[in-house]
Amino acid sequence: MRARRWLLPAIAGVAAVAFGLGVAEIVSAVFAAQASPVIVVGSLLIDFAPPWAKDAAIALFGTADKIALLVAIGLVLVVVAAAVGVIASRWPIVARLAIVAGGILGIAAAVTRSGSSMVDALPALAAMIAAMIALGALIRRAPVPLAADEKPRADEKSGSDAPSRRGFLGWAGGATVLGALAFAGGYALKAGARAVTAVRETFTLPTAKTTVDAVPASAELGVPGLAPFITPNAQFYRIDTALQVPNLDPAAWKLRIYGMVENEIEITWDELIALPLEESYTTLICVSNPVGGPLIGNAKWLGYPIRHLLERAKPTADADMVLSRSSDGFTASSPIEALTDDRNSILAIGMNDQPLPLEHGFPVRMVVPGLYGYVSATKWVTELKVTTFADDLAYWSTRGWDERGPVKIQSRIDVPRGQVSAGDVVVAGVAWNQHTGIAKVEVSVDDGTWREAELATAISQDTWVQWRYVWDAPAGSHTLKVRATSVGGEVQTDELADVAPDGATGHDTVGVTVS
Repeated sequence: MRARRWLLPAIAGVAAVAFGLGVAEIVSAVFAAQASPVIVVGSLLIDFAPPWAKDAAIALFGTADKIALLVAIGLVLVVVAAAVGVIASRWPIVARLAIVAGGILGIAAAVTRSGSSMVDALPALAAMIAAMIALGALIRRAPVPLAADEKPRADEKSGSDAPSRRGFLGWAGGATVLGALAFAGGYALKAGARAVTAVRETFTLPTAKTTVDAVPASAELGVPGLAPFITPNAQFYRIDTALQVPNLDPAAWKLRIYGMVENEIEITWDELIALPLEESYTTLICVSNPVGGPLIGNAKWLGYPIRHLLERAKPTADADMVLSRSSDGFTASSPIEALTDDRNSILAIGMNDQPLPLEHGFPVRMVVPGLYGYVSATKWVTELKVTTFADDLAYWSTRGWDERGPVKIQSRIDVPRGQVSAGDVVVAGVAWNQHTGIAKVEVSVDDGTWREAELATAISQDTWVQWRYVWDAPAGSHTLKVRATSVGGEVQTDELADVAPDGATGHDTVGVTVS
């Protein structure tokens, strides 16, 4: 009986919140496309998440971490909404205060985003009002189950106009369906994303002034299961703080270079694509990539060297950092020398002979060899502030991560995995040491002698290289390890270190059963 008394109010709470979120999505589509309450609250959670929580999410879900977060938010919303419904059946004022608190959280998350205005508060405000009205109406229509020995009170309605379970469920179902339809309608009304998609799909990349040769056959060892030299766009890892992909119209995009410079610069999209663009191959690595992990990819990029723009801006002698800013407020701290030396640090507009995918930074992102992405690979970039590490902190620097983030020498075993047959077994993988290059890769079986592997042709010092070793595998259980040596003579350490605060270290180790 107690469960029955709670069930209908709980359903009322869930239906009311669903209705409120649907109304919010319509309001968001009309007035503030980037201020959907679920998205802005989720983004706030990402911003305030401690480093260990971020690492745990990436370790558990990889590049599906944002989907996992949205699902988690949805589940929490259902539980909280049900609880608010139960509370409303007994203490209506407390339930209203709970809804107001949720609305205030949504408003705060919306108006504190980078580039936000008070208009961005409207979706959360609408959700709060709609949910409150819907909850009150549904609670009034919810019948209260009576125990077997309990009689209706004298003031309770009876007859055809009394609340009925069927009538209540009809109203609750209707509110939920209306909320879902409104949510879908709001999504459909958000034409901005589709407009930017259409612009991207019709955009033809300019011809590069400086081109790179096609990847030679010798750069690919042709081992099944080995990561290809070029990572397809659809398979390229995505780790960033944007719960909702920003939709920047190239016609309205501008990049501002300011701070400790003699000449402030502002460049438009048309001006950028008219510059002498350059092609380059560069491997990008996430600092959250564990030893042997998948958060790495290699691509052919098209863009304009950042050093040329900084030459025009003329940084002052005491500047040592460039703080890049994304349209969604994310910032990264790049050592200024990484953007002014001869490496291929570029403002990229193309990826693997296509315009940048939306989720990888369209219309413009940064690509900087030799630095982990969290201090360099800013997507949807709109600002470059020339400054110092003493004066400014970037997004992840305020959360305990290293400010400079140089990539560490690493290697990975891609094959074999699991069980293989005795005899000649190909062990293969990739190795990288950006802006230095790989000179040698070695494999050890069961902690035995290190044996040198065959290297594929290295395209540049800024990309990974494939390697292969043929192992005469005897029956039994075995452990394979790999290590790399850089062109500069640095040998990859076997000391195990977590990804925080500046990247993982250790030898990738794989167990294999030979039958």
